[in-house]
Amino acid sequence: MSDHPAPRSLIVTFYGAYGRGTADRPTGPVPVAALIRLLGAVGVDPPSVRSAVSRLKRRGLLVSGRTPEGAAGYALSDAARQLLDDGDRRIYRRPADRSPDGWLLAVFSVPEQERHKRHLLRSRLARLGFGTAAPGVWIAPDHLYEETRHTLLRLGLASYVDLFRGHHAGFEPTADAVRRWWDLQALAGLHHRFLQVHEPVLRRWTRRRTDDPEQAYRDHLLALDSWRHLPYADPGLPPALLPEDWPGARAAEVFTALHERLREAGARYVAARLPAPGD
Repeated sequence: MSDHPAPRSLIVTFYGAYGRGTADRPTGPVPVAALIRLLGAVGVDPPSVRSAVSRLKRRGLLVSGRTPEGAAGYALSDAARQLLDDGDRRIYRRPADRSPDGWLLAVFSVPEQERHKRHLLRSRLARLGFGTAAPGVWIAPDHLYEETRHTLLRLGLASYVDLFRGHHAGFEPTADAVRRWWDLQALAGLHHRFLQVHEPVLRRWTRRRTDDPEQAYRDHLLALDSWRHLPYADPGLPPALLPEDWPGARAAEVFTALHERLREAGARYVAARLPAPGD
């Protein structure tokens, strides 16, 4: 979690929060000039916005288009919308929503002549939040089954992987095994860093009696950009298997409170700077 968010990450976060619309009425292209102003509000300079947009377009996440007024802009691709929809289920899931029982194993074998796919598999499983149980054997809480299956199918990697669902029946306590499968100290550090930056922001907003839409937009976008990576690094391990002082629940509470407090005011700020739907 960087102290200086990457422009590309902030743009993805912006589109995820404000640039999608609804399933039956998606948001059209965001004018380049508006995108530059809106990212400028969180400290991203125009050349960095343009460079990041170009990279996202090359990756197939943004597509160019025209607003009803004819201005050049960028909208989400269908693939990007699907990725963001998948991400919502992870990002906005509360700890209480996580099933406490069961594990998911991913066992893969990739031919040597396709070893580039081995690297892709490892990196994708890591990004989904899997821990390493043994060489070629990855483990995650069972509630990640559907997302894992969907991701492997979408990336054309399903034929290399066998998935198994079950319970831990090893000779050591499961809590001890979890400490081998994941670096809990590193994960706790990510939660502590989030709290260090964003808990004071929540305290300030709790004391405020009126909204400042621009400040709400900035604080919401930065909190969401910081938070949205955490539920992937920490896949939602059962609380009973975590240290008693685990900071993940508090980090989730702070993010949820900021999101609920700032989302609407931030949306008003963005809407005032974008073309109205149907214009």
